[in-house]
Amino acid sequence: MAETAVQASPKRGDERLGFILVTLSALFWSFGGAIARFVEAGDSWTVVFWRSVWAAAFLIGFMVWRDGVRGTLALFRKMGLPGVAVGMCFAIASTSFVVALAYTTVANVVLMQAGVPLLAALMGWIIFRERVSLPTWFAIAAVIAGVAIMVSESFTGDVSPIGDGLALLIAVAFSSATVMTRRFAHVRMTPATCLGTLIAAAFAATQASTVMVSGVDMAWLFAFGALNLGLGLALFATGARLIPAAFAALLGTLETVLGPVWVWLIHGETPSARTVLGGTVIFAALLVHIALEFRRQAQPRKPGVTGMPAPR
Repeated sequence: MAETAVQASPKRGDERLGFILVTLSALFWSFGGAIARFVEAGDSWTVVFWRSVWAAAFLIGFMVWRDGVRGTLALFRKMGLPGVAVGMCFAIASTSFVVALAYTTVANVVLMQAGVPLLAALMGWIIFRERVSLPTWFAIAAVIAGVAIMVSESFTGDVSPIGDGLALLIAVAFSSATVMTRRFAHVRMTPATCLGTLIAAAFAATQASTVMVSGVDMAWLFAFGALNLGLGLALFATGARLIPAAFAALLGTLETVLGPVWVWLIHGETPSARTVLGGTVIFAALLVHIALEFRRQAQPRKPGVTGMPAPR
């Protein structure tokens, strides 16, 4: 079954499956920060290497199971330069996530990522002059304000500017990948991100002081790479094609909500007041924007036609 775009309106059962898969992907992704805190390896590059290796192994296995060896090779060939660019963005984002956790809180990293859909809209306007509606402009302004509140904590010395800078870089990298994927519709998420994990692993191998880890750490790194990153991505790539983009974005906010909660419950890492305030501004802007998108998509395009457009 090759990974192709959905051309027709999904059946009710397929749409329900899409909801379940995307929700599960957000749930698996939300455990990333909590899992990372269990890894005792002192070198962040060692963590990046093994997380990327396990994620790549899982994604390659998933594509071979789904598409066969020839189909998997065909997906990589069809990516072209846009796919390589998306893979590079993903490599930067996944690497920065691990390194940022050594400098700042999980809440800072995760909550900044909530603004990715709106940052992508801003980048699309700057680079490709894509039309941006007035409500989206207000939401973008709110996201920028929320990020400014969170980053301002770096200037007080309470949080490392390196950590907040890397957290912001993650959001920019994901936004860039989103814009390129939308601009070049033939780019497939699974092989592009798999390429990103391979790039991240290769670069981390040149930076790590050692790739030797304990058996316990290897078990956590397997969960961090194969289950948290690889399985989460496979679930999202499969489910997001079955539901409208606004629904996928809304379900994706589950990661933003649960990520800091797991770390607080498991590791006792409490987010600061500025992180909570800035994250609330970003999160509220995203939810309002998604609600307006629901309303827009639910409006009939012509008399007698209702419902939301088919996902692409």
